[in-house]
Amino acid sequence: MSILLSVILPVFLVIGIGFLAAKRNAISPAGIDGIMRFSQGFAIPVLLFQAIANLDLREFDLRLVGTFYTGSFTCFLIGMLAAVYLFKREWEDAVAIGFIALFSNSLLLGLPITERAFGADATQANFAIIAVHSPFCYAVGITAMEIAKAHGHPPHTIPAKVLRAIFSNSLILGITAGLIVNLTGLPIPTVVDEGLSMLVRAALPSALFGLGGVIARYRIEGDLPTILFTLSLSLLLHPTLAWGLGTAMRLPDEAFRSVVVTAAMAPGANAYLFAAMYGRATRVAASCVLLGTALSILTAAAWLALLS
Repeated sequence: MSILLSVILPVFLVIGIGFLAAKRNAISPAGIDGIMRFSQGFAIPVLLFQAIANLDLREFDLRLVGTFYTGSFTCFLIGMLAAVYLFKREWEDAVAIGFIALFSNSLLLGLPITERAFGADATQANFAIIAVHSPFCYAVGITAMEIAKAHGHPPHTIPAKVLRAIFSNSLILGITAGLIVNLTGLPIPTVVDEGLSMLVRAALPSALFGLGGVIARYRIEGDLPTILFTLSLSLLLHPTLAWGLGTAMRLPDEAFRSVVVTAAMAPGANAYLFAAMYGRATRVAASCVLLGTALSILTAAAWLALLS
């Protein structure tokens, strides 16, 4: 209970305030959209830029990334195949459903929960995961979707579409810029660094509040078996795989905790954005984001209890 109260509830309290503010029209949909554009288009890319620029790449552990993304990709495949063969969905729908199980909310939930549970110094592994997260997930999802919907279009056009979609993402641009600074040792003037730090301090609170406002627009509608199956992959199978693989790989304790906590997070809002981008399985995606975020209050507490 102490884990639930001290670590998880403050994060979800900010989401809940945003949810209630949007539900009661205390802030307009345009206001929520503005907050999300600020957080995801400016503040969070700057947060990622600073984190990656200062990340000690000598301690970048391929076992960490391999553990997390092996589990993530496995859930994607299971979700996609189950959607086709178990729930009788079309392949394009199936890719969107697989993407829901693939894209855990590593940034808005995994990062603050890890920080509150284990301290700010314990988030190095989180940023290593986050650095790869959007590029990997979008590369997998867009490639699979373009193949599914190719229908005779020349396959050589797919790589260009994937790269164009990936590098139009502001989060990936922030990660790329941070990596360039890290590798080149380019100094950042103090006044610039302090200004960026002001943006960083606003990043997670504004994003969590905005996430609550976005979730307020969703309703849990239909397709309940598909929704519950997909959430079981995201909230239960992925962290279980991360635990088993992390144990087999003998990850250090700090990395092991970050991998399991991040794997246990609900699908991120990007799961809905991906579905909406292609107009496929949007109802399932929206319901999974809404219900998964609510359920992760309990499931995250359970995983943290096991880790502690």
